[in-house]
Amino acid sequence: MSVIFVLNGPNLNLLGKRQPHIYGHETLADVEVDCRRVADELGHQIRFHQSNREYEIIDWIHEAREEAAGIVINPAAFTHTSVAILDALNAFESPVIEVHISNVHKREAFRHHSYVSQRADGVIAGLGTEGYRLALRRIASLIKAAADK
Repeated sequence: MSVIFVLNGPNLNLLGKRQPHIYGHETLADVEVDCRRVADELGHQIRFHQSNREYEIIDWIHEAREEAAGIVINPAAFTHTSVAILDALNAFESPVIEVHISNVHKREAFRHHSYVSQRADGVIAGLGTEGYRLALRRIASLIKAAADK
């Protein structure tokens, strides 16, 4: 049973309360329950984290190097600003899937650039919180493909 880290960036602790017309009404706790259910169904465990602090996300990525078979990350606003998170992800050798609840390409121009996408093995955007479940399924298939080699 492999461990998958699910990492969430700034303001996602306000999910369900902040701009529900963009992000929906589900809370981050709802997302975590869904992720745990899907991970269990796939035979994996998850470590689910959220922080408004860039350094904590970087520390979790460093932990993932030793403990995780993959990372699902919604870096939120750090997507567009954090070379440090990109550098940490570049030191992680297993699959990474980037998730965005909203379609960032339909939003402000500054949201169209992602540092994380330069490392991610896939990007899911605009599918609401379902993107997390899809990302876990994709990570599981990449983990299985690597194990079958």
